[in-house]
Amino acid sequence: MRIYNLDNRLALGRTPEAAADVETASRGRFPADIQAVYARWDEFTAWAAAFDGPPDVAIDEARLGPPVPRPPQIFGIGLNYRDHAAESGLALPERPVVFTKFPASVTGPSGAIARPAGSVDFEAELVAVIGRRAERVAREEAWSYVAGLTAGQDLSERELQFAGSPPQQFNLGKSFTGFAPIGPVLVTPDEFADRDDIALGCLVNGRQMQDGRTADMIFSIPELVEYLSAVVPLLPGDLIFTGTPSGIGWARTPKQLLQVGDELVTHAAGIGTMRHHFVEQ
Repeated sequence: MRIYNLDNRLALGRTPEAAADVETASRGRFPADIQAVYARWDEFTAWAAAFDGPPDVAIDEARLGPPVPRPPQIFGIGLNYRDHAAESGLALPERPVVFTKFPASVTGPSGAIARPAGSVDFEAELVAVIGRRAERVAREEAWSYVAGLTAGQDLSERELQFAGSPPQQFNLGKSFTGFAPIGPVLVTPDEFADRDDIALGCLVNGRQMQDGRTADMIFSIPELVEYLSAVVPLLPGDLIFTGTPSGIGWARTPKQLLQVGDELVTHAAGIGTMRHHFVEQ
């Protein structure tokens, strides 16, 4: 099952080419507001599984918005790939390294992002979306709380992120407007041949910069759900940015950071591609 935000309307697709407008197809049972569906995820997926009507809208990249436009909470996981920890010169963490991104930083899978002053870096990530309230969930049950997966970029302005001693602005440096692009679609876990091993990466101006697989994560999605939900309830529509593989610009010599005019293309197997360009703030 593939969940799209098409012109700010919830759409259901079974192929990447076309989808059905849910408010129309359900005769108003479910509203056009895509964010509202996560609070009724079990009811919605039961209806969607039985729906056999034809698609009525074409998938057009220019019309796609974020599949979760207003997440209640956004969690980010740092140093969750062994190769990324190595390129950062840091030891493997013994428990997940958690930060947050502010929900207002969410944007869609294509378009312009204003580049602030400083050192702006890219981090291709797989993003897990919560579909049921999760509180003290065991990892063995965690996948049943995940609505689906999408692609994301944990964009970061490194100078603000690492300002102070110790660094004091980690969350703020990752939350400029547009610094949490997600999309192009939410794909339910059952659609993947192996939901724990998904290829992902990104290119800058056509050059491959990151190329990894989620099987290389130190802490899997079920482990992250277990860890986070033991501290705070995870709410329907929450996002978990699950970490980035090696190849970030900040760790390269010389550093290769995003500039005005650059094109950033992010890809995740089975989900699709995001495409952004950077403009003056």
